[in-house]
Amino acid sequence: MRLSDLLLSAKIITQADLEKALARQREEGGGLADQLIAIGAVTSEALEKAASQIPSEPESFADTGITATELMTLMLKLIHTARLETVAEFTEAIKLPPQIVGYLVQAAISRSLMVALGSSGHTMRYELSEQGRMWAQEALKASLYAGPAPVTLDDFCARVKMQKITNETITYSRIRTALEGYSITDELIRQIGPALNSGRAMLLYGPPGNGKTSITQCFANVFDAVIYVPYAVMIDGQIMRVFDPSMHIPINNPGATQSFSALRREQYDARWVAIRRPFIVAGGELTLEMLDLRYDAVSGFYEAPLHIKALGGCFVIDDFGRQIVSPTTLLNRWIVPMESRVDYLKLHTGKSFSIPFEALVIFSTNLDPEDLMDPAFLRRLPYKIEVGAPSLETYVAIFQDVCKKSGVPLNEEALKIIVHKVKHERGLEFAAFHARFIIDQVLAIARFMGEPPRIDKRSVDYALRNLSIRKQAGAAGKAN
Repeated sequence: MRLSDLLLSAKIITQADLEKALARQREEGGGLADQLIAIGAVTSEALEKAASQIPSEPESFADTGITATELMTLMLKLIHTARLETVAEFTEAIKLPPQIVGYLVQAAISRSLMVALGSSGHTMRYELSEQGRMWAQEALKASLYAGPAPVTLDDFCARVKMQKITNETITYSRIRTALEGYSITDELIRQIGPALNSGRAMLLYGPPGNGKTSITQCFANVFDAVIYVPYAVMIDGQIMRVFDPSMHIPINNPGATQSFSALRREQYDARWVAIRRPFIVAGGELTLEMLDLRYDAVSGFYEAPLHIKALGGCFVIDDFGRQIVSPTTLLNRWIVPMESRVDYLKLHTGKSFSIPFEALVIFSTNLDPEDLMDPAFLRRLPYKIEVGAPSLETYVAIFQDVCKKSGVPLNEEALKIIVHKVKHERGLEFAAFHARFIIDQVLAIARFMGEPPRIDKRSVDYALRNLSIRKQAGAAGKAN
C-alpha cells in the first residue's frame, strides 16, 4: 500500500497531480509527499490528516492486545496448513511486523515446536517439529481459523468511531456526479443530500420501476473516504471474521506492508485492510439470523453479521416488506441500533458485548410504508423520501436518453404515440422503467422481422401488451 494509492482513492489528489509530482521527484529526488506539497497539489496539513487515519503497526505484543501464546499458536496453525517455511512467509500470512514474528519463531524454537532446516542463500528455512505439529493440530480442533492476526474488540470499536460516515460532507455536486446518466430532479437531490449527511436512517418509497434501487446503488459512489476494516477481531478469546472480499473493496493490495506516509515513520498495520466505504445490500433473502453473530461449530469461529460488515458505510434493506420475516419483527431489531448508535451481540458462550453502530441504514420499498410500519417507527425514521412517477418532461428525457444509447430513432411523432398509448389508452402512470422496457421490445421486433428498429403504433402496442395484463370485463364475477 502506497501513499499515492490512499491519496488518489480519497480524491485528495488527481492522477495528473501524481504524475507531475513523480516527474519532479525523478529530477530532484526527495520524498513523494514533499513533491506533492511543492507543486501545490496538497497541503502538509491534509497529508498529516490522511496519515493520522492510518492504523500504526504494533511495535510490541502489548500493542497488539493479543498474548504471545495466542499469536504463536496462530502462527503454528498457519505454518501447518499452508506449509510455510520462511520468516517472510510467516510475516505475510499473520500480518505482523518482522520483529514480532521473529520473536514468535524464537519462542517456538525454544519450546521445541519448530526447528531450523538451514539456509537457502541468505534465507533461513524452518519447519514444525513433531511436537509443533501436534500443537497446531490440537489448536485447529478448537478453531479452524488460520488467517491474519486479529485486532482487539477495543481497537475495533475505536476505529469504528473514528471512521463515522458523518465525517464526510456530501455536497450537491457529489450526488449529481454519482447520479450522472440518470434523469433525477434537483428537488430529489435536495432531499437526498441532507439525509446522507445526517448518517441517520432513511426510507425510500414509491411505486415500482422508478429507480429506488438504482438511486441507492449510486450512493456507493458518493463517498470518497478510505476506511479500514480488520481481517478479524478477538472477543473474549473467540475470533470474529470481519473482512469479506465479496463485500469490501480493497484500495490496493490488502497484504502490503509498505510505509503509507512519508510524514510519519510508522509502518501500516497490515491486520487492517484499506477499503472504500462499504455498501451492502440485502433484499428479500434477509432474515433475523443474518443480523446475528454466526458461529460455525465446525470451523470454531464467528462470521460478523451483515450490518457489522457495513460499519462506516451503508446498509440497504431493499424490497423491504418482502422478507420472510415480518416487517414488524425486522424493524424491532433496528430500534436500539438506530436510536442509541450501539448494537449488542452475543457469543455462543453467553457473553454479550457492544459495538458502536455507525452505518447508514436505508430502507427501500414499493409498498405503502403505513402498511409496513406503525406510527412510532415511522417517527424514528427522520428522512422519508418519495421516489414517485416522473413528470412528462422527465419521462420524455428518459426515452431520449435510452433511444440515443440504443440507436433507435426517436422523433416527436414517436413520442406522441408512446405517451398517448401509455397514458390514455392503457391508463398507466408514467414510470422510469418504461423506456428501457419498450425500446428492448422494439429492438426484439426488429431482430425478428429483419428490419431497422422503428417506434410506431404496432411496436408500442406489442410492448405494452407485454408490459401489463389487460383485465377481462366481468372476470371477477365468474365462478371458478
